[in-house]
Amino acid sequence: MSDTRLTFKEMCARFDVTPRTLRYYEYIELLSPDKDGRARFYGPREIARMTLILRGRRFGFSLEEIRQFLLLYDTEGTKTQMQTWIGMADRQLDVLEEQRRQLEDTIAELRQLRDESAEALKN
Repeated sequence: MSDTRLTFKEMCARFDVTPRTLRYYEYIELLSPDKDGRARFYGPREIARMTLILRGRRFGFSLEEIRQFLLLYDTEGTKTQMQTWIGMADRQLDVLEEQRRQLEDTIAELRQLRDESAEALKN
């Protein structure tokens, strides 16, 4: 990764997050930017972490799960982190598959009730 450093405002814009979100991620120690007085600067490490945080949120992981996952890299290295990721992904895939099954059932039920109502109106 390059030596790119983003300001607080640039970081918010790049990742399309609010200042409040970015400050919260710092507060819960997901991110730790370099500080110069009140100014914050986000280097390649923080940019990569933010990418992983947002990806994790999109996949449905809690912030605590993401924090624990990111902490593994610092404490135990890449291999342990990747092994943990596989387990987390497997569990989340099961959750998402179940949610999809439930959603498909709900859609089918709603479609049936709509069709029955439309048919009742014809009579």
